[in-house]
Amino acid sequence: MRNSAIRWVTIFGIISIVGIVVTQVYWVSRAIREEQADFDQTVRIALQKVAEKNADFTKTPLPQFNLINKLASNYYVVNVNTELDANVLEHYLKRQFSSSNLDVDFEYGIYDCSGDAMVYGNYIGKNPNESAEMTTELPKWDGSDYYFGVRFPNRSTFIANRIQIWIFSSILLLTVVIFFGYALFVILKQKRLSEVQKDFINNMTHELKTPISTISISADVLTNPKNVQRPDRIMNYARIIKTENERLKGQVEKVLQMARIEKKGLKLKIETHDLHEILTKAVENFRIKAQEVSGNITLELEAEHFHIQADKVHLTNILYNLLDNAIKYTGNTSPKITVHSVNTQKPFKSCMAIAIQDNGIGIPKNHQKMIFDKFFRVPTGNVHNVKGFGLGLNYVKTVVKAHGWRIKLESQVNVGSTFTIYIPIE
Repeated sequence: MRNSAIRWVTIFGIISIVGIVVTQVYWVSRAIREEQADFDQTVRIALQKVAEKNADFTKTPLPQFNLINKLASNYYVVNVNTELDANVLEHYLKRQFSSSNLDVDFEYGIYDCSGDAMVYGNYIGKNPNESAEMTTELPKWDGSDYYFGVRFPNRSTFIANRIQIWIFSSILLLTVVIFFGYALFVILKQKRLSEVQKDFINNMTHELKTPISTISISADVLTNPKNVQRPDRIMNYARIIKTENERLKGQVEKVLQMARIEKKGLKLKIETHDLHEILTKAVENFRIKAQEVSGNITLELEAEHFHIQADKVHLTNILYNLLDNAIKYTGNTSPKITVHSVNTQKPFKSCMAIAIQDNGIGIPKNHQKMIFDKFFRVPTGNVHNVKGFGLGLNYVKTVVKAHGWRIKLESQVNVGSTFTIYIPIE
């Protein structure tokens, strides 16, 4: 599938899902508001009838204004003009709530004006065989001398049960969204893997083309009968074949090494090492290579504690990879590389930081997160002036992660890059 097609499918899919989610949220919120309004109206009607029945029982008229007041989403107070009998009130509440289909737990209390407190409270469960105590003391209200309060502690649960179909549809929609997100992730991942595979094949073609061509030309020279009597020329081309053969062997070994690591994991031989000694040897080995391109490597060893636990072979390899990249990716300038060690307390409590800084071409910001991915190389179009398969930095990341270390990249295009490895010390 073309990139443009994948892009449009992704955009339309996301717009569709967002539209469905917004619509679902709207209807669910509307259903909740309607159920809340219906609950409030039903409670008000039921409490009014309870107040009217109690007024008929006590032969006392009801207040003309502010009969029912809602003090909270689940708490109501009802004004009356006389003292209340708790047993009579409880009987009316149970009967009226039952006839109004308010199958929900409630608790009530009666205000005692002489003691200025809510008394005679009781908790009424929807199951007659179950009893419970009042959860908290009902709050007072200063609007009247005679009133009773009713609270519904399970109001939210009652409303949720009334909108179960909406809850079920929301869960179903969430499942669809998760499935769509996963499918989209797989599509984009496959697209990414396809691009990586394409880049890897292109890089491998360019990497292998040069030594194969050189070996082919050398073989033609050796098989030419005219050169049989020229042993010096035969030896020269034989050395070329051997050199290119070693180069091919090394390139194939890189790919096979990463395949073995991916299949069997990275086995480490952890020992105590003097990191300054390893750094010094690595820099000395690459100093001649840097001087061949008019470059220089500066070593600054400022760490006071430099004995670490590490696998020496893999540690040396990642230092070689970083130094080799620092020399190769310099563009048209002479490489100036600084290897710096220092003790720090971040990101570990006590650790050593190794920074390898260069003045090379740098890495664009949008590629920095992918620079450690396997086979990834910063796109350069059809220009392949720097050879490689995109395995070096992935190997560095793998070794760093296997040791439990951290690696950080700071880079700016046409300014340079700094790779910093943080190693905890004992």
